[in-house]
Amino acid sequence: MDAFVRFSNQTQGRERLFRATQYSCMLLSYVLENKSAREEVVMKLKQLESSMSSGRKLFRLGNMVHALVVARQSNRLPELVPRFCLTVSNLNRALYFVCDTLLWVRSVGLFPNIDKRKWRKRASKCYYYSLVMNLAEDLYQLCCCMEKTARTEKAPEDVPPRGQRARRFVSHLMGGLQPFLFLLCLTLRRHPPLLLDTLKNLCDLSSPLDRLGIYKTNPGVIGLCGIISSLVGILTVASPSLRLKH
Repeated sequence: MDAFVRFSNQTQGRERLFRATQYSCMLLSYVLENKSAREEVVMKLKQLESSMSSGRKLFRLGNMVHALVVARQSNRLPELVPRFCLTVSNLNRALYFVCDTLLWVRSVGLFPNIDKRKWRKRASKCYYYSLVMNLAEDLYQLCCCMEKTARTEKAPEDVPPRGQRARRFVSHLMGGLQPFLFLLCLTLRRHPPLLLDTLKNLCDLSSPLDRLGIYKTNPGVIGLCGIISSLVGILTVASPSLRLKH
């Protein structure tokens, strides 16, 4: 109970709970939509989904400043690829929060003349670019971790120079699907934060892909991916050791 109180006292924790509820309602309403005598339940689920979405927008007010601060910190990272990917990702997140705030302002009636469709599309684009950069950074980290895993699997006395290590890592990738999958699974097993971060980013990608028309799905798929992503987010907030460190 104490752990739940500490979790719910955090803004991020409450936002993750709202998000999980929102996508659960989306999934349930999609499943029940075509069933007879369920119209009232579906309508209530959609109303709850809309309420959760509005609540999340309220929680996200001010996140633009946080995203800009993180972007500035990311720009100081020593390695080029993480520095570029995370800086661009956080700048796009800041732009996404600007669009998100404008949509919230419109939804509460302060500026009803704001073009909802245009700003929602802009928000989706910024969110999409942010996720792509996050996944690129995840891929870079995964390649680095796979190289380390391949190196540690060898005997300690057989430590080759750096050029040979790189060639050996490439040989794992080119040696067939089974060795590659074994190395991938072993690496992800040893690095749970990387696995969770990659899974979350992949699941989050379903919504902007659908909204931008890049890959059309349905509310059921988006709801399921949103639930998985939300559960991962809840897990990383409740247990910070599972959050990917940069």
